[in-house]
Amino acid sequence: MVNTNGREDLLACLGAIERTHPAGMEAELLLLDNASEDGSAAAARAWASGVDGIGASLRLLELERRTGKAANDSLLLGEARGELCLLLNEDSELQEGATTALVKALRTDPEAAAAGARLLSPDGAALASAWRLPGLGTALASALFLHRRLVTQSGGDETREVGWVQSAAMLVRRSAVAEAGYLDPDFFVYSDETDLCIRLHDAGWRILHVPAAEAVHHEQLASDQVAERRRLVEFHRGRDLYMRKHHGRLAAAVVRVLNAWSYLPRALAALLLPRHDPRRYLLQARLAVTGGRGEGLREAAEAYNSSRAAGRSG
Repeated sequence: MVNTNGREDLLACLGAIERTHPAGMEAELLLLDNASEDGSAAAARAWASGVDGIGASLRLLELERRTGKAANDSLLLGEARGELCLLLNEDSELQEGATTALVKALRTDPEAAAAGARLLSPDGAALASAWRLPGLGTALASALFLHRRLVTQSGGDETREVGWVQSAAMLVRRSAVAEAGYLDPDFFVYSDETDLCIRLHDAGWRILHVPAAEAVHHEQLASDQVAERRRLVEFHRGRDLYMRKHHGRLAAAVVRVLNAWSYLPRALAALLLPRHDPRRYLLQARLAVTGGRGEGLREAAEAYNSSRAAGRSG
């Protein structure tokens, strides 16, 4: 797990791991605290001292400088000793049987390198959690509002091969990820797991979506109104970086236009719908067409690191 100022969500995540961990399955628990200021690290240590199961094995890595999720997940994977590693957001809560189902999926399919859980909202509704790999075709389908039928792959109740899954609750085969070069730190957050999945595909591995494994995803970052604009910048920046890296600059430019177009009808509809802000969709359109130009989460982390360094030197 990687945690950044998510103390309450983190404690819920840890409690779910302890509560749902399969009996008799040997495991270790690694937590990277990304220079939090809300007492997350101390709270995690106190929690670990009061439990006897997997939580008692907690290894805590505390960073003094904030870095991106891709770099942090790679650091944890390099520190891990197990062959199968379950990546979790601090705002994800495993449900009963989730770990067992994910482990079974990878052990049953030796050609699979990653298996993602079905993600649920806090009220229990299924969230989209598996998709086709992004490209011109998926961008066009989304622009024509056919994404639910042609892009999203997380429907149904059977384990299936997909393009990519979210790392909010994703089990990976560590040796395969190591061979692929871990996660690319150029992705600060967002599209980092998409990039990993396409590189695993290119190396001949399969990616699975496992509906029998469920995790509640509170989307802590998405609900943080202060960071909302920076989050959107980083989302579109990561999506554009993925396209340029894997499909080239021309395809990326076309996809930026298609993605921007998909937000404009939503902005018009938001004028008539309650609890919808057309300005948010217009912002999304602008960020899509510019490839995420602006102040994102990366810049916020850099500003935090500079401020902390100045405080120490002063």
